[in-house]
Amino acid sequence: MKRIGLFLLTNIAIMLVLSVVASLLGGDRFLTQNGLNLGSLLIFSAVFGMGGSFISLAMSKWMAKRSTGAVVIEQPKSAAEAWLLATVERQARAAGIGMPEVAVYDAPEINAFATGMSKNSALVAVSTGLLRSMSQDETEAVLGHEIAHIANGDMVTLTLIQGVLNTFVIFLSKVIGYAVDSALKRGDDERSGPGIGYFVTSMVMQIVLGFAASIVVAWFSRRREFAADAGGAHLAGKRKMIAALAKLKAQHEPSSLPQGMQAMGISGGVKSLFMTHPPLEERIARLQASA
Repeated sequence: MKRIGLFLLTNIAIMLVLSVVASLLGGDRFLTQNGLNLGSLLIFSAVFGMGGSFISLAMSKWMAKRSTGAVVIEQPKSAAEAWLLATVERQARAAGIGMPEVAVYDAPEINAFATGMSKNSALVAVSTGLLRSMSQDETEAVLGHEIAHIANGDMVTLTLIQGVLNTFVIFLSKVIGYAVDSALKRGDDERSGPGIGYFVTSMVMQIVLGFAASIVVAWFSRRREFAADAGGAHLAGKRKMIAALAKLKAQHEPSSLPQGMQAMGISGGVKSLFMTHPPLEERIARLQASA
């Protein structure tokens, strides 16, 4: 479940690129030619904010494959791969979604993730470490957890939330940039359009506010993990889901995933406000207490 860490980093990168392109095309000069036009800025922010978020979603499968080296199973080459395909197909049918792509990537830790632009065009990938360390029952539960994320539409909901946050990030960063630039200019300065203070401050604030917005996304992710656990328990059985989480807790080790992907591993690894997964103890207790 590395999808959120990857999505967040991709989103921030895309937003920075879009901001630079907009500046080069004269967008900032248009917004500030007669003082900062807040109405036009809000529309500009919404278009670029929502657009950047959906571009990130559209790129999610491609980025996930490139970042992890995940290889999609086209034709099973072993009994394990055949079992993976059959299990995902059965769970996807039970969840009422289209058959996702199924992939395996080489990594020593126990990990899995699901991503994609829609319920019927998704990707489920598992690490070789998971296949070596977990029993079939435990692996089935992890797959059910990922299928539940897809069936619950978590990525689309996340995209809408991120789009709204992007809008406010762009809007506030440019308002702050304009205020700083105005303070730096002398009263008799006859230069038209935004100065260097505007561009530098806007860019810095966009990065800072972008990471602050990640706190909201992480909070949303933590809430959805409980729902995905419940979904995995429904598809594979509560006993298997609890056993899988207990295995993760017992065998947790530092992740070898790329830095930007670690936040989205099924084993978590990010603490405090940026933590995208609740503590495993809490997840297990929630399942044990469920009917």
